[in-house]
Amino acid sequence: MKYIFLLLFFLVSHFNLNAETPPIWGKTGHRIVGAIADDYLKNSTKRKLEKLLNHKSLALVSTFADEIKSDKRYNKFKTWHYLNMPLDATYETSNKNPEGDLVTGIAYCKRMITDKTASNDDKVFYLKLLIHLIGDLHQPFHIGQKEDRGGNDFKVQWNYKDSNMHRVWDTQMIESYGMSFSELAANADYLSKAQIKAIKKGTELDWIAETHQITKMAYASAEKDENLRSRYSYKYLNIARSQMQKAGIRLAKVLNDIL
Repeated sequence: MKYIFLLLFFLVSHFNLNAETPPIWGKTGHRIVGAIADDYLKNSTKRKLEKLLNHKSLALVSTFADEIKSDKRYNKFKTWHYLNMPLDATYETSNKNPEGDLVTGIAYCKRMITDKTASNDDKVFYLKLLIHLIGDLHQPFHIGQKEDRGGNDFKVQWNYKDSNMHRVWDTQMIESYGMSFSELAANADYLSKAQIKAIKKGTELDWIAETHQITKMAYASAEKDENLRSRYSYKYLNIARSQMQKAGIRLAKVLNDIL
């Protein structure tokens, strides 16, 4: 009987895992974004965040939006993690998901955080979501095509094991590098003041348009069923790392602006 229960648990877990979109940037990627953002926060913003998050770090709470996916009460937030549009489209010209997407999710979070009538619990909840969603916005396959569910159905191999392009960019390139999130954050590229200023410019729609250019490149970077190995990481990991660095800088900008 014990083994039957274990088998059932495995089957249910396996089914649920494959039924949903993998976590954006994976845990390591999101924590990198949070850790980098810390370096660009104003002191006044840091104090407000410490109070709201009960002294928890941005890196720690950055995975909250993925963790609640297992709770059906939060199903309505699942579509906020991504948006789908054709490679030759823009967000403005594409068909919108009536259940919401990254753009509407981020906008709603910002409204709740700045709403003076919102409860503290609501502010904290939507702050945690916002921290996560700004990271999501910079993952190329979270602005992917609807037909393949943002690269989830773009099947490839990663070092001879079955995978897909979404997972490769989410986690596998990053994890295979063999560094912790804090090590990767600490070793982010040096940027001049002018470069940082340029990254901070624009709105979420501008950042989506920029990420979508990388989405196009990422779709063209592999063939279906191709076996991707270290050469692929050598060529594209720095692009993923740059995206996470931009996400951290822009997350700090957003938080500085609304807190």
